[in-house]
Amino acid sequence: MQTTDTVGRSPQRRDAHSNRRRILAAARRKLRDDPDASLDSIAQAAGVARRTLYGHFPSRHALVAELTQEAGHALQRAFAAVRMTDADPIEAMTRMVLAAWAVGDQYRMLIAIRRRHLGEDAIHATLAPARAEAVATLRRGQREGVFADHLPAPVLAGALEALMLALAEENAACPWADPTGESAATAFLVAAGVAPLRAALQVQDVIRQDRAAGAG
Repeated sequence: MQTTDTVGRSPQRRDAHSNRRRILAAARRKLRDDPDASLDSIAQAAGVARRTLYGHFPSRHALVAELTQEAGHALQRAFAAVRMTDADPIEAMTRMVLAAWAVGDQYRMLIAIRRRHLGEDAIHATLAPARAEAVATLRRGQREGVFADHLPAPVLAGALEALMLALAEENAACPWADPTGESAATAFLVAAGVAPLRAALQVQDVIRQDRAAGAG
């Protein structure tokens, strides 16, 4: 007779969930470093048989699609965690950019797989909820005169999104490192129309606040 664990889940089901988590973690690492990594190498890195991987993900497309959705959800959670109803547009945007940077591997995964596997349409769809929030913040800032208004907010958001992806790609590929996202966030705000000194001070202030909150 099949037994169950303390939460009522069968050992086989528990093992299946564990295997799935290991496969996704291994795929995230392997595809981030080599977008052409084989499914065999991903299965080996996850410590599972190839047939086990196929039992969870019947194709490479299915595996990459799951990773893309995972990255999108991580970005949405990061935005939700830093959302402040009383923040002015510059502070709100700073917090969103730093949150996106902190997502780390998941965010870089969007870069590794774009164009190679799912294409730009899939990436845009994944980023749609986060983009909508950024557009709303840009519109508010444009109305208040703190962001550039030479482009409609959705167009400006798209350009800034491309800048962030490029900065994250360079950060992962070369010795330049921006672990906190300070340089990237400053560049983002400047591109949005904020004066360089004000942008730098705002980013430093948010990082200082977050560190103080974390130490408290």
